[in-house]
Amino acid sequence: MEPAYFTKARQAGRVVVDEAPKFDLEAYIANYKGRARIDRLLLIGTSSTYLYLEALKAAISEAKRGRDIGQYERAVSALRDIVPNDPDATIDLAWVDRVKKQVKSETDKMELELKGYKNNLIKESIRMGYDDLGSHYHRIGDLSKSNKAYAQMRDFCTTNTHVVIMNMHLVNVCIDQRSWFAAQNHVQRIRGGPGARGYPEAEQNWAKLTAAHGLASMAQGNYRDAAMELISTDPRMSQAKLDDPEDEEAYNEVMTPNDVAVYGGLCALASMSRDELQKRVLENTDFRNYLELEPHIRRAIQCFVSAKYSQCLQILDSYKADYLLDIYLQPHLLQIYHEIRSKAIRQYFIPFSCVTLSALAQAFNTDEPTIEKELALMIKGGDLQARLDLVDRVLLAKKRNGRMEVHADALAAAKEYERTLHLRFLRMSSILAGLEVKSPKGQGGQGGGGGYGSSQDVGGYNGVGDLLGGDGRGGTRSGNSYR
Repeated sequence: MEPAYFTKARQAGRVVVDEAPKFDLEAYIANYKGRARIDRLLLIGTSSTYLYLEALKAAISEAKRGRDIGQYERAVSALRDIVPNDPDATIDLAWVDRVKKQVKSETDKMELELKGYKNNLIKESIRMGYDDLGSHYHRIGDLSKSNKAYAQMRDFCTTNTHVVIMNMHLVNVCIDQRSWFAAQNHVQRIRGGPGARGYPEAEQNWAKLTAAHGLASMAQGNYRDAAMELISTDPRMSQAKLDDPEDEEAYNEVMTPNDVAVYGGLCALASMSRDELQKRVLENTDFRNYLELEPHIRRAIQCFVSAKYSQCLQILDSYKADYLLDIYLQPHLLQIYHEIRSKAIRQYFIPFSCVTLSALAQAFNTDEPTIEKELALMIKGGDLQARLDLVDRVLLAKKRNGRMEVHADALAAAKEYERTLHLRFLRMSSILAGLEVKSPKGQGGQGGGGGYGSSQDVGGYNGVGDLLGGDGRGGTRSGNSYR
């Protein structure tokens, strides 16, 4: 029997996933580290009716290995709301008190050391002191203080490497805070720095910067920008060893190479045309390294490019439960799927002047009432230029009046010709009347359409033909020089 928690969650409009995902929870969560691991377990535990118990117990166990009391309390609270009688649904007060004392002791020690560094006025020691303090606050979950400590490193950075390190810390903290615009700003500060890719630290972090910027764009609903960033992620990140803490290319405190493939592929499907998908995604040798990690995403894109829209949507629907349990995809997945489906319907309808609703329903694996509502919403929203005939049960393309379009083009051309002729006669009349029209300030008498009013006597005047030329080369006369 389903716990009452999920019934209330549905009534409140929150996402609840009843279907079992395709991934194995233990293997899936082992790819992440730090706060990302616990945050993802908490989301799965509060969203999946299939994995909630396993996920929340794992989140509690993982939290007790760290120092973030807030994460531990949230995990216990979630388990208590769903399974009140579970032994782990009670807060371990002895552990909480012990960790609080340890955290306070470490914080006081670091702040005292930093105060000593400031008294000695040694920039590098102060910078390292703020770095250690920011990392400490990040580990214990005080993200605002962590952000502040890292930001205070700025005045004590003496090399480009220090600036990169500082901004990378700030990018990660801002992502954990869900401050997407701030995260993008810090990415741009590294990218726009002097000799951005000319030193090892920036080069090592370049793939992370691209992935972080793409993630922030997706989180803000800018799917095309997100796709452009993610599909250009350096392929070295796809070869990172996630279980090796010494691997500098790994970014699993935020996202894995598999996430890059999924986020990039879905955002590209939602925002790019078929030609762009072929050229920018499938033929992209760098992004191919990521797509090999998630072959079903590559198959979905290939199906869309080949106009096999039904197969593409079937592949995506089969992984919907997995993506609804992703901490960054969940708020956007329904919109992304809607964009992909709407684009598929538009592409399917392009070659036809009319299509029966039964044929559309069959092509998109649904029934006629559902496709009818979907088409009505698309037409009302301006996404589909067509009309619904509910008597004959067909979708009709809007007829174009070719005769009217030709007439409109001819009238526009005539008006433009009339305007050009009027301006040339005006110019000719001004010159014949002996008026001097000076060039705009700073342009002199050469070049530019407005530079025909020269006060110098220039030979080679050939009559009205020159006057109509309008080439602005100074081949005109003014005042007494003409007479």
